[in-house]
Amino acid sequence: MAFVTLKDMGSDFHHLERFDGGDFVLWQRKMHFLLVTVKVYYVIVNPRPPEPGENEEESVAKTHERLRWDQDDEICRGHILNGMSNMLLNAYHTVKTAKELWNQLERRYITEDATSKRFIVSKFFDYKMVDGRSVIEQFNEIKSILKRYSQHKLALDEFIVVTSIIDKLPPSWKNFRNSLKHCKEDINLDELGTYLWIEEDLRKEEKFQSLPKQVEQKEGQRDVEKNHENEVEPRRSKRMRIAKTFGPDFYMYLVEGTRMAIHNSVPIVLNVESDPKTYEEAMNSQDSSFWKEAINEEIDSIMGNGTWKLVDLSPGSKPIGCKWIFKKKLRVDGSIKKFKSRLVAKGFSQKEGVDYFDIYAPVARIATY
Repeated sequence: MAFVTLKDMGSDFHHLERFDGGDFVLWQRKMHFLLVTVKVYYVIVNPRPPEPGENEEESVAKTHERLRWDQDDEICRGHILNGMSNMLLNAYHTVKTAKELWNQLERRYITEDATSKRFIVSKFFDYKMVDGRSVIEQFNEIKSILKRYSQHKLALDEFIVVTSIIDKLPPSWKNFRNSLKHCKEDINLDELGTYLWIEEDLRKEEKFQSLPKQVEQKEGQRDVEKNHENEVEPRRSKRMRIAKTFGPDFYMYLVEGTRMAIHNSVPIVLNVESDPKTYEEAMNSQDSSFWKEAINEEIDSIMGNGTWKLVDLSPGSKPIGCKWIFKKKLRVDGSIKKFKSRLVAKGFSQKEGVDYFDIYAPVARIATY
């Protein structure tokens, strides 16, 4: 049991970051937890058992208790030194007891930590955003300062933080700052970051669209008299000129939108297929499985409703051909909603009065086709 405990103890101290002079409070908290785990922290809190007097007899239990305290004190001191950087270890290895070592570290670095707290507080309240830099970048810098607040156990109300950041916005964001101040609903730090990101993105787009165009301005009219007496007619080369060709004519399309939106639309355009005209085209298309399902639904509907009946061909009769009609039903956004198929007869080969007597107008619900 003792072997397992020492093994686990060594693993815990191996993962502890060595103290190099920064963030003493966090390191002290971790070290305190590990010393309590190995049951040696008591030597820092409790004093060493006193030595017996000259004529006083000491019991075996008292002697054992004092020896155990000395042993645990050495273990505790060793763990504290082992959790420090090499430079600090060389500076504090001469300290005799763990309690004295612990107190010296607190006196040295707790004072510096208090000074660091005052510096962090003043750094947050003195921070001002400026034009010419990304507001989101400056917002992230403020968040990194606030992160150090939590490391030093400094609590600041989120409403005060959000209001202070709004006041720190650069002068060019004056209108946006006023709109946030007059907002009826309270917003948290994450929501403020989202608003700032959207506003900065919109400002970039407006700045790109409102770039000034180069316009030639005429300052005035000037009358210039030109002497044509000494002019020489420009010489023209007699070499045969061949017009440049760039191949057959082609069309070019100007697409508006962001690079990501255009890139995402390419797979949709390439995968669009026209509706098949014949049964063979439907079976050879990449959506053949969907067309087969649509054909089976149509046949089941015909047989279930009794639309057609299978009978033997009577003598002297001529069969009428049939054809499959395939159609994709699309949604508003262009995506495919349903694959439809209909089996129709070729009515153009029939004669009125012989093959049929009445004409009916086909009526279909919009929702079904």
